[in-house]
Amino acid sequence: MKYDCAYFYNMLRMYSKTAEHICKVRWDFVSEANPKTVLDYGSGCGFFKAFAPEGILVDTYDIMPVPITGITLDRYDLVTFWDVLEHIPDFNAIVPVLSIAQNVAITVPIKPPKMRWKDFKHYKPLEHIHHFTDESMFALMNEFGFVCITRGTPECPPRQYIHSFLFKRKNAETHTR
Repeated sequence: MKYDCAYFYNMLRMYSKTAEHICKVRWDFVSEANPKTVLDYGSGCGFFKAFAPEGILVDTYDIMPVPITGITLDRYDLVTFWDVLEHIPDFNAIVPVLSIAQNVAITVPIKPPKMRWKDFKHYKPLEHIHHFTDESMFALMNEFGFVCITRGTPECPPRQYIHSFLFKRKNAETHTR
């Protein structure tokens, strides 16, 4: 998958209505963290910021050639990784971002236990570098110093097999891997 200008404009043109719905679901999902400052890491087109509730500052960061705010604060109430972690080759790259997060929200595809990989629509070996289970997600975030406070599949439908997680920092100290 090439994340370039063509990809960006295709996302804007084709998915705006769906994105508005999904962003509403995501904002409802993270409401328990009561964020006032948010970093949308891997923000893509910036839909999460575009549909943010009033009064919440949302910074955006992405590797695509899209308009972003960048990381402007030293601390965020919430850092989001919507459909991102499965694409990151080395999780050590996100340690600096996790070190400034009080809460972390994540969505990733998770294969049902009895489904064969070849039948799993999110099995994309050249695009998805990592494949998660609930247990592997909990273990990864535990290693970074976070504990899961809620999980579910609020985006399904329309996004089949997409699991959402909300993690909270275990303690107030900055944790590094």
